[in-house]
Amino acid sequence: MIFTPTRLTLPIAAVLVALAGTAAAQTAAPSVTVATATRQELRETVVASGSFVAREEILVAPEVDGLTVVEILAEEGDRVAAGQVLARLNREMLDVQLAQNAAQISRAAAAVAQAKSQIAEATASRTLAEQQLERTQQLQRTGSATNDVLDQRTTAARTAGARVESATNALALAEADLVLARAQRRDIELRIARTEIKAKVGGTVSRRTARLGALAPAAGDPLFRIIAESQVELEADVPETTLARMRPGQPAEIDAAGYAAPLPGRVRLVAPEVNRSNRLGRVRVTLTGTDRPPLGAFGRATVEVARSSGVTVPLSAVMFGQRTTVQVVKDGLVETREVVIGLRSQGRVEVREGLKEGEQVVAVSGSFVRNGDRVAPVAAVQR
Repeated sequence: MIFTPTRLTLPIAAVLVALAGTAAAQTAAPSVTVATATRQELRETVVASGSFVAREEILVAPEVDGLTVVEILAEEGDRVAAGQVLARLNREMLDVQLAQNAAQISRAAAAVAQAKSQIAEATASRTLAEQQLERTQQLQRTGSATNDVLDQRTTAARTAGARVESATNALALAEADLVLARAQRRDIELRIARTEIKAKVGGTVSRRTARLGALAPAAGDPLFRIIAESQVELEADVPETTLARMRPGQPAEIDAAGYAAPLPGRVRLVAPEVNRSNRLGRVRVTLTGTDRPPLGAFGRATVEVARSSGVTVPLSAVMFGQRTTVQVVKDGLVETREVVIGLRSQGRVEVREGLKEGEQVVAVSGSFVRNGDRVAPVAAVQR
């Protein structure tokens, strides 16, 4: 008996051909690395480098001239309170002037008392002379007194009045001398008080130039420099494009030499002017913690200029051009979508429109796949 397989083997052959075609199609789909869109908070930062400076530096100079330093009570790095004595100047000459002034005040006070006595005496003499003149005038009208006697009484009354006026002027002069002597005393006492060099505000002494025995001129270099309230800032110059994104109050982390961890800070000042020659603008970042790097040390602040929470993808997955697009992989097919992006930070970019959380995108834009291509997605390694 001869076996003829023609009818029985045709359906099997068709199935085998179909399976072979499907396998070939699956084999032909290229593998593409994909990344999943996840919701994440992004922080956009800028870097500002500069040097540490005092927020306000108070210059402490002597307010009395020509005296030498006899005592120093504060050193660099000391924390001082407002009104605390930092140094003392020689006051011996002022003490001598104070003693002389005390004698002048006593003398002027005695002159005032003497002038008042003279006024009282002259007033009494004038009263007597006026009474005698009045009686003589009455007698002269009755013929009992001669003209010579009347003239004598008139002259005596006028002389007594002049003595009263002279005594009054002497009193005014003595009182003026007393006022002047007391004013001089207040001046001397003020100069003596200023021989104690005091801190005008509390803070940290950053520099001391006072030297024992040295003359302390009022118009010379300050004896002390104080960091007001111990507030230290990072002063940095940034490009004008960066300056436009910075605002007072933005948080910052400051890297300083000698400190293992960043120091907390906050932007305090953004200068309203850009240098015309180098196109740089000035910003100041205040340290908000307790650590205080030395003035003049180098620092680098990382300032947070924006923060947002949304759907993010790797920055490499976004293609920039006339349109901003991503390639979404769904059911093994590639779909090119136009998206609206937001913040970029830490190698990722926020997608505000055009993509949902959980969707997969081609991890590297510009791969050799096009819209509608079939691919075999391979998940990117999470790092």
